[in-house]
Amino acid sequence: MTIHKHWKGIALFLLPALILYAAFFVYPLGFVFSISFTEWNGVTAPQFRGVKNFVDLARNDTFRLSVRNNFIWALSLGFLQIFLAAVVAMILTRRPRGWRVLRTIYFLPNVISQVAIAMLWMAIYNAEHGILNQILTGIGLEQLTHNWLGEIETALPAIIAQQVLYIGYFMIIILAGTMAIPTSFYEAAEIDGADIWQQEIHITLPMVRGILITAMTLAMAYGMRHFEATFLMTNGGPANSTSVMGLMLYKMMGHLDYGHANAVGAVLIILGGVVIVSIRSLLGQRQAGAEARQ
Repeated sequence: MTIHKHWKGIALFLLPALILYAAFFVYPLGFVFSISFTEWNGVTAPQFRGVKNFVDLARNDTFRLSVRNNFIWALSLGFLQIFLAAVVAMILTRRPRGWRVLRTIYFLPNVISQVAIAMLWMAIYNAEHGILNQILTGIGLEQLTHNWLGEIETALPAIIAQQVLYIGYFMIIILAGTMAIPTSFYEAAEIDGADIWQQEIHITLPMVRGILITAMTLAMAYGMRHFEATFLMTNGGPANSTSVMGLMLYKMMGHLDYGHANAVGAVLIILGGVVIVSIRSLLGQRQAGAEARQ
């Protein structure tokens, strides 16, 4: 009754947010999907093509490879990066010596430009003068040296590896959850004879499960829309082996092929939504089941 009585006031307060949401999300989203069914160069009037743009993409080997790479990115960030972030967060929660300094060091790359980081890793991976090959040569492993960004077998893993290592953002999120767990839980477990490993498995992980699900969702979303590092380090090469959907979209827009570019964008939006909903549904069901058993 109270809500019904004051619905005009509630609607008035919600109106600015709804207008902004419609202007900067709903309208652009509708525009992307509408243009994806047309042929348009950005100057002349769009010409309707139906689903032909999507058929062209389905037949495009580079697009199929890009979709595969986007899923590899999403899974790598969602599982490897979050796993490393969780491990580091749990270690820092124990407050080892210098943990505040380590926390700052791990987070520092997140305040540095992606362009600067990409240039740094291009220098590290350099085939002739890169520090990675020099280290391998110095320890007698010359057979493991590669042109890391120039060979099909190593280019994609090399780009993903440098991104996975930057765990600071998600480490801070998880650390905020682990630091909020009462120390009395660990003290009681220690009295009962539980070692550190058992405490982390049976206390820490269940207590921050919701935070881990959120972090995995964000990481996989970042993986699905990945663009910067690939564009700067390989531009999709060699032989399109590192191409992603965002990079394809960018190149198509550069060629004024806005119809196919928006079709790529539409597919990216759909697949990103499917990935996010799937991971939250899967992990959310497991969380609900675990809580029911408790």
